[in-house]
Amino acid sequence: MSISQQLADVRSAGRTAGTGSGSASGPVAESILVARPLAERTGLVLPAGPLTYCLASDLAITWARPAAFHVGPAGTMGEDLALRVSGTLPRVPWGGSATVLVVAQGPGGPVLFPVDPARTTVATGSNLAGESRDTLHLADFQVPAELVRPLPPDLLTECELRAALARAALIAGAAERCVELTVAHTSGRIQFGRPLSHFQAVKQEEARLIEESALVGAAVEAAGEAVELHGFEAVFAIAAAKAQASASVAEITRIAHQLHGAIGFTELSELRFATTRLWSWRDEDGDEAHWSARLGRTALAQRAEDLWPLLTGTKAW
Repeated sequence: MSISQQLADVRSAGRTAGTGSGSASGPVAESILVARPLAERTGLVLPAGPLTYCLASDLAITWARPAAFHVGPAGTMGEDLALRVSGTLPRVPWGGSATVLVVAQGPGGPVLFPVDPARTTVATGSNLAGESRDTLHLADFQVPAELVRPLPPDLLTECELRAALARAALIAGAAERCVELTVAHTSGRIQFGRPLSHFQAVKQEEARLIEESALVGAAVEAAGEAVELHGFEAVFAIAAAKAQASASVAEITRIAHQLHGAIGFTELSELRFATTRLWSWRDEDGDEAHWSARLGRTALAQRAEDLWPLLTGTKAW
């Protein structure tokens, strides 16, 4: 499946999540765009079923069978790739019900390995939208050698970029849902003898909402096209997509709720399902500040003559 098709499926999941009319709530983006492709890239065969991921930074990982003969301090080499893992995987999307593909720093460098939540202690949790964000506690968790994959630097970077792109695509889908719901509400709600959408102030705010949603969608599409052409070396385009998606959340949710009035905040409002997800996804996998800084570092690393082509999308890769 191409990146463009994957992004289209993830946007659809973001548009219908929590509505009961489309994709069921679950690790759709995490599986389609992050975990399954990474497993395939590394030749890791996993069972069918839901997959999610965790970019872990606080695990204690050692060789399960340290080499008897080694160069350097004891424990720097293993007889094979088998690992012993202890620590916490915090707030993993659907971590209690899906196989978790973990990316972490191992004793010999970055590694990727699966974690079955049934073999861990799970503390259930959720984000603002009620989506599962579970914390998994690992105590001397044994990972057999055949399930461990060393990660080269480029693939480690790809993990982070895939996660950001998946979250940006979800935001794009939920933003489209906000537009659909708001236009339907202002067209059908009669006030002072005419639909809300006939008032000039409402028209202006609707136009701004549509613009902001289209901006996010365009950024995600541009990132997808860049990845199709250049693979995950297209750091600038992906960083721009996530930075823009996260930054646009405040304006999209403000306008949508303002035009819905108090009804948009009610417990069963379809708008609330969309906006609470937007507020949650904005900060996950790096917020706008994180990715704006990444954009700046990428731009500063360019030669002067390459900066303008990079900003205008005409850079010769």
